[in-house]
Amino acid sequence: HAITVPQDPEVLRQKTREVAALYLAAGIDPERATIFVQSHVPAHSELAWLLTCLAPLGWLNRMTQFKDKSAKMKQDSIGAGLLNYPTLMAADILLYQAEAVPVGDDQRQHLEFTRDLAQRFNHLYGETFTIPEAMIPPAGARVMGLDEPTKKMSKSEDSEYHAVYLLDPPARIRKKIMRAVTDSGREICFSDDPEKAGVNNLLTIYQAINGGTREEVEAAFADARGYGDLKKAVAESVVGLLEPLQERYNEIMAEGGYLDDILAHGAERAAAIANATLADVRDRMGLLAPRSHS
Repeated sequence: HAITVPQDPEVLRQKTREVAALYLAAGIDPERATIFVQSHVPAHSELAWLLTCLAPLGWLNRMTQFKDKSAKMKQDSIGAGLLNYPTLMAADILLYQAEAVPVGDDQRQHLEFTRDLAQRFNHLYGETFTIPEAMIPPAGARVMGLDEPTKKMSKSEDSEYHAVYLLDPPARIRKKIMRAVTDSGREICFSDDPEKAGVNNLLTIYQAINGGTREEVEAAFADARGYGDLKKAVAESVVGLLEPLQERYNEIMAEGGYLDDILAHGAERAAAIANATLADVRDRMGLLAPRSHS
C-alpha cells in the first residue's frame, strides 16, 4: 500500500520496522496475533491481481479516497496503484477469511467494496470467501485534524499542527492540542453544528481515551472555565496514553533481532493460511496448477 506514491527506499524500510514496533508497543501480543510485513507474503500481490481482473472500473472510480487524493495530483502523475488500492486491501482481508475487520469510519467504503468483490467472486466461482463485517468503534472512529476539524486527521497533511503522532514527545503533543482550532464560544458539549467541529473533535478524543457516554464526558467539563481547560485535559489524556507506548517502543527498537524474529515468524504463519486460500482461488478460476518434477 505504501508504494502507491513514491517512497525513499531507506525511509520505507525504516518506517516499516517502526510501524511493527508500534503495534507491539501498543499491546498487540505476537503469540495471539500474527504480525508480518505484507510484502513478505507474495500471495497478497497475486490475489490482488486476480481480484483486479474482476473489479469493475466504475467501482474503483467511485472510491472517495481515490477521488480526494487524485484531485490533488496532476492527471499524468496518478499511478494505477492508487486506483487499485482497494483491491489490494480486499486481498489483505479475503486471504485470511476474516469475519470481522476493525476499521475507522473513513474505511467503511473500502470494506463495502471488499464485501461486494467477495460476493461477486462467490457468485462466479462458488462459495470461496467469507464475507467480512466492519467493526467500527462507537467513539473515535473518525478523529479530525486539530487545525482543520472538518477534515479527517491524516499523516499526509503538510501542517505541523494538524495531527498528533504516536512518537511525538509530550511537550509537542501539548503544544499541538493547545493550538487546536475551536470556535469563539465557551460551551463544552457535543454538537452537530459545523461551527463546533473543533470542540466536538476534542471531546471525541477525550471520550475515546477515557471512555464514558457523551453525557458523562460533558459532565466532566461542566465546571470548566473555557476551552483552555478542555484542551489541557485532552492533552494530558493523550500524553498519558502515549508515554507508556513510547517507552515500550524504544525498548523494542533497542532489542536488536527481537522485532525481526517476530516479523519472520509472523510471515511464516500468515503464508500458510494465505497460500491455502490462494491455491483454492487459482483452482476455482481455472489456473493450471504447477507440477513438480518427480
